[in-house]
Amino acid sequence: MDRLAAMETFVRVVETGSFSSAARQLRVGQPAVSKSVAQLEEYLGVKLLTRSTRGLSPTEAGIGYLERARRALEEAAQAELAARGAGLKGRLRVCAAVTFARIHLIPTLPKFLAQNPDLELEVILDDRQIDLVQEGIDVALRMGRMLDSTLTARRVARCKRLVLGTPTYFDRAGTPATPSELVRHQAVIYLREGSVWSFQRESTELAVTVQGRLRVTAAEGVRAAVLADAGIAVASEWMFSPELRSGAVRAVLSDWSLPALDLWAVLPTGRAATAKARAFVDFFERTLNA
Repeated sequence: MDRLAAMETFVRVVETGSFSSAARQLRVGQPAVSKSVAQLEEYLGVKLLTRSTRGLSPTEAGIGYLERARRALEEAAQAELAARGAGLKGRLRVCAAVTFARIHLIPTLPKFLAQNPDLELEVILDDRQIDLVQEGIDVALRMGRMLDSTLTARRVARCKRLVLGTPTYFDRAGTPATPSELVRHQAVIYLREGSVWSFQRESTELAVTVQGRLRVTAAEGVRAAVLADAGIAVASEWMFSPELRSGAVRAVLSDWSLPALDLWAVLPTGRAATAKARAFVDFFERTLNA
């Protein structure tokens, strides 16, 4: 049995959902596909697929093997390309928060793709921390503290967090001179951040519970509300970098600091970084910090 060929056959069967579809993609007969999977199951000593009226689906053992088989096939392909002196090839799946990706990630991708003409990118935009293995993500860009110590993560950037508002809002409501004055302002509360804002200046620490009639679950909504003059918000420089440059939004209380925000490149648990993932992270880290 050719183990690498059997791996590829198994992956194709799972991805297409049937032996016949996999056979068409591999340009072999359906009996050859069935035999290859059966030999692989016999070699491993486990059942990889279950059959039902809905078609084929991987068993629990099959799900675990599927991810590692994909990695093995990808690494084999990259090894061949490296030996030939070729560049990155295949598909890379990247996940990032919607607003951050729209402002900072997506505009950089044409350059990355131009440097790697045989590479395809799938960008999954989601503010949630999705399951990277289940969703087949190669690398995720995540912000904040890394609470899960089992994840493979690399910090690629750090950003200040600011109290922000539009000039129109501050003309109407006044400009706070101290954190304690924030209680008299309308806050746009990002539910992931909460309504308690913690400030520090030298050895002084101060926590302020802000008031707000507008609470939003996504960063894009916070941006829209602030730009509509609805109130002030705590946000990273990344979230409002175009408006901070143009003056459409300005920061206040600049002599006080809020906890910085870290950006991490995260790999699925137990997975070694592929050449594609490493190249992408290196490229984006250089670009963002330039």
